[in-house]
Amino acid sequence: MYQKLVRKEVMGILEKEVGSFLDKFLTPIEKIWQPSDYLPDPSSADFKYDLEEIQTFAREMPYDLFVTLIGDCITEEALPSYESWLMGVDGVDQEQKEIGWANWVRAWTAEENRHGDLLSKYLYLCGRVNMREVEVTTQYLINDGFDLGTSMDPYRNFVYTSFQETATNISHRRVGTLAKQSGNGKLAKMCGVIAADEARHAKAYKHFVAKILEIDPSEMILAFEDMMRKKIVMPAHMMRQSGQKAGELWGHFSDAAQRCMVYTGQDYINIMKDLLDEWKIEHIKGLNEKAEKAQEYLMKLPARLQKITDRISTPDLQFQFNWVKS
Repeated sequence: MYQKLVRKEVMGILEKEVGSFLDKFLTPIEKIWQPSDYLPDPSSADFKYDLEEIQTFAREMPYDLFVTLIGDCITEEALPSYESWLMGVDGVDQEQKEIGWANWVRAWTAEENRHGDLLSKYLYLCGRVNMREVEVTTQYLINDGFDLGTSMDPYRNFVYTSFQETATNISHRRVGTLAKQSGNGKLAKMCGVIAADEARHAKAYKHFVAKILEIDPSEMILAFEDMMRKKIVMPAHMMRQSGQKAGELWGHFSDAAQRCMVYTGQDYINIMKDLLDEWKIEHIKGLNEKAEKAQEYLMKLPARLQKITDRISTPDLQFQFNWVKS
């Protein structure tokens, strides 16, 4: 069990800086983009032409890429689970009057909320999606809950969010790049602005970990090691569709993302390397004996994962998702 008292003390020290974190890593509501900025305006004379463009490009998207876009949307729409989880992390006090960690969680959630909103409206308009089935999957995903393997430990949660925000940046950015290559400029812009948000958020959580490493390096490295030994699970790992059990759809979705090269096992390794470099794990001194062993394990892990990843093959057979209209 992690040292809960020490964690709360460290969170209290960093809480004094939350105001600066909000200013540095998030964008004021009046200045940030909103979904309607990128969706066709129903009151415009050009609406039917914009709608036709969206539907034409949607029909032409490769199946695996289109499924990955839908799955990314569902993952974003399960935001209530993520906010409620983070609000329960040790050191987050919802009743605190002055600016604190609860303000960060709410402000981060408010920015993230726009992502699912934008993508779900795009999917509704595109005409290729069985929206009811998508909505069923989303409701199941929120209803089934999830376990990130972090407990309520802020150190482990910040490792997780550093990793996960980087992963979602990659996924949205790649979908946008592939859309742009096929001439789908509208979708490319949507994915691009979402990816930019995720990059800012990843930078924030990496910064939080870096600050903790300055204050409590041994415990932070042990938390990092623990998360890597467990392996980071994606937030939608409990995904299912009608008639399935919780988690039954996740493997098919991740296979589709792998086949279209939106998010791969290699990306997992690259993120791991990025975090090791970002936090200068190899060069941290003054660790206790247990943390030194964790440090050694972490530095060797990418090479171990590479050997495993090089031997894994992705199934070629496409799974038929209820989300896509036949």
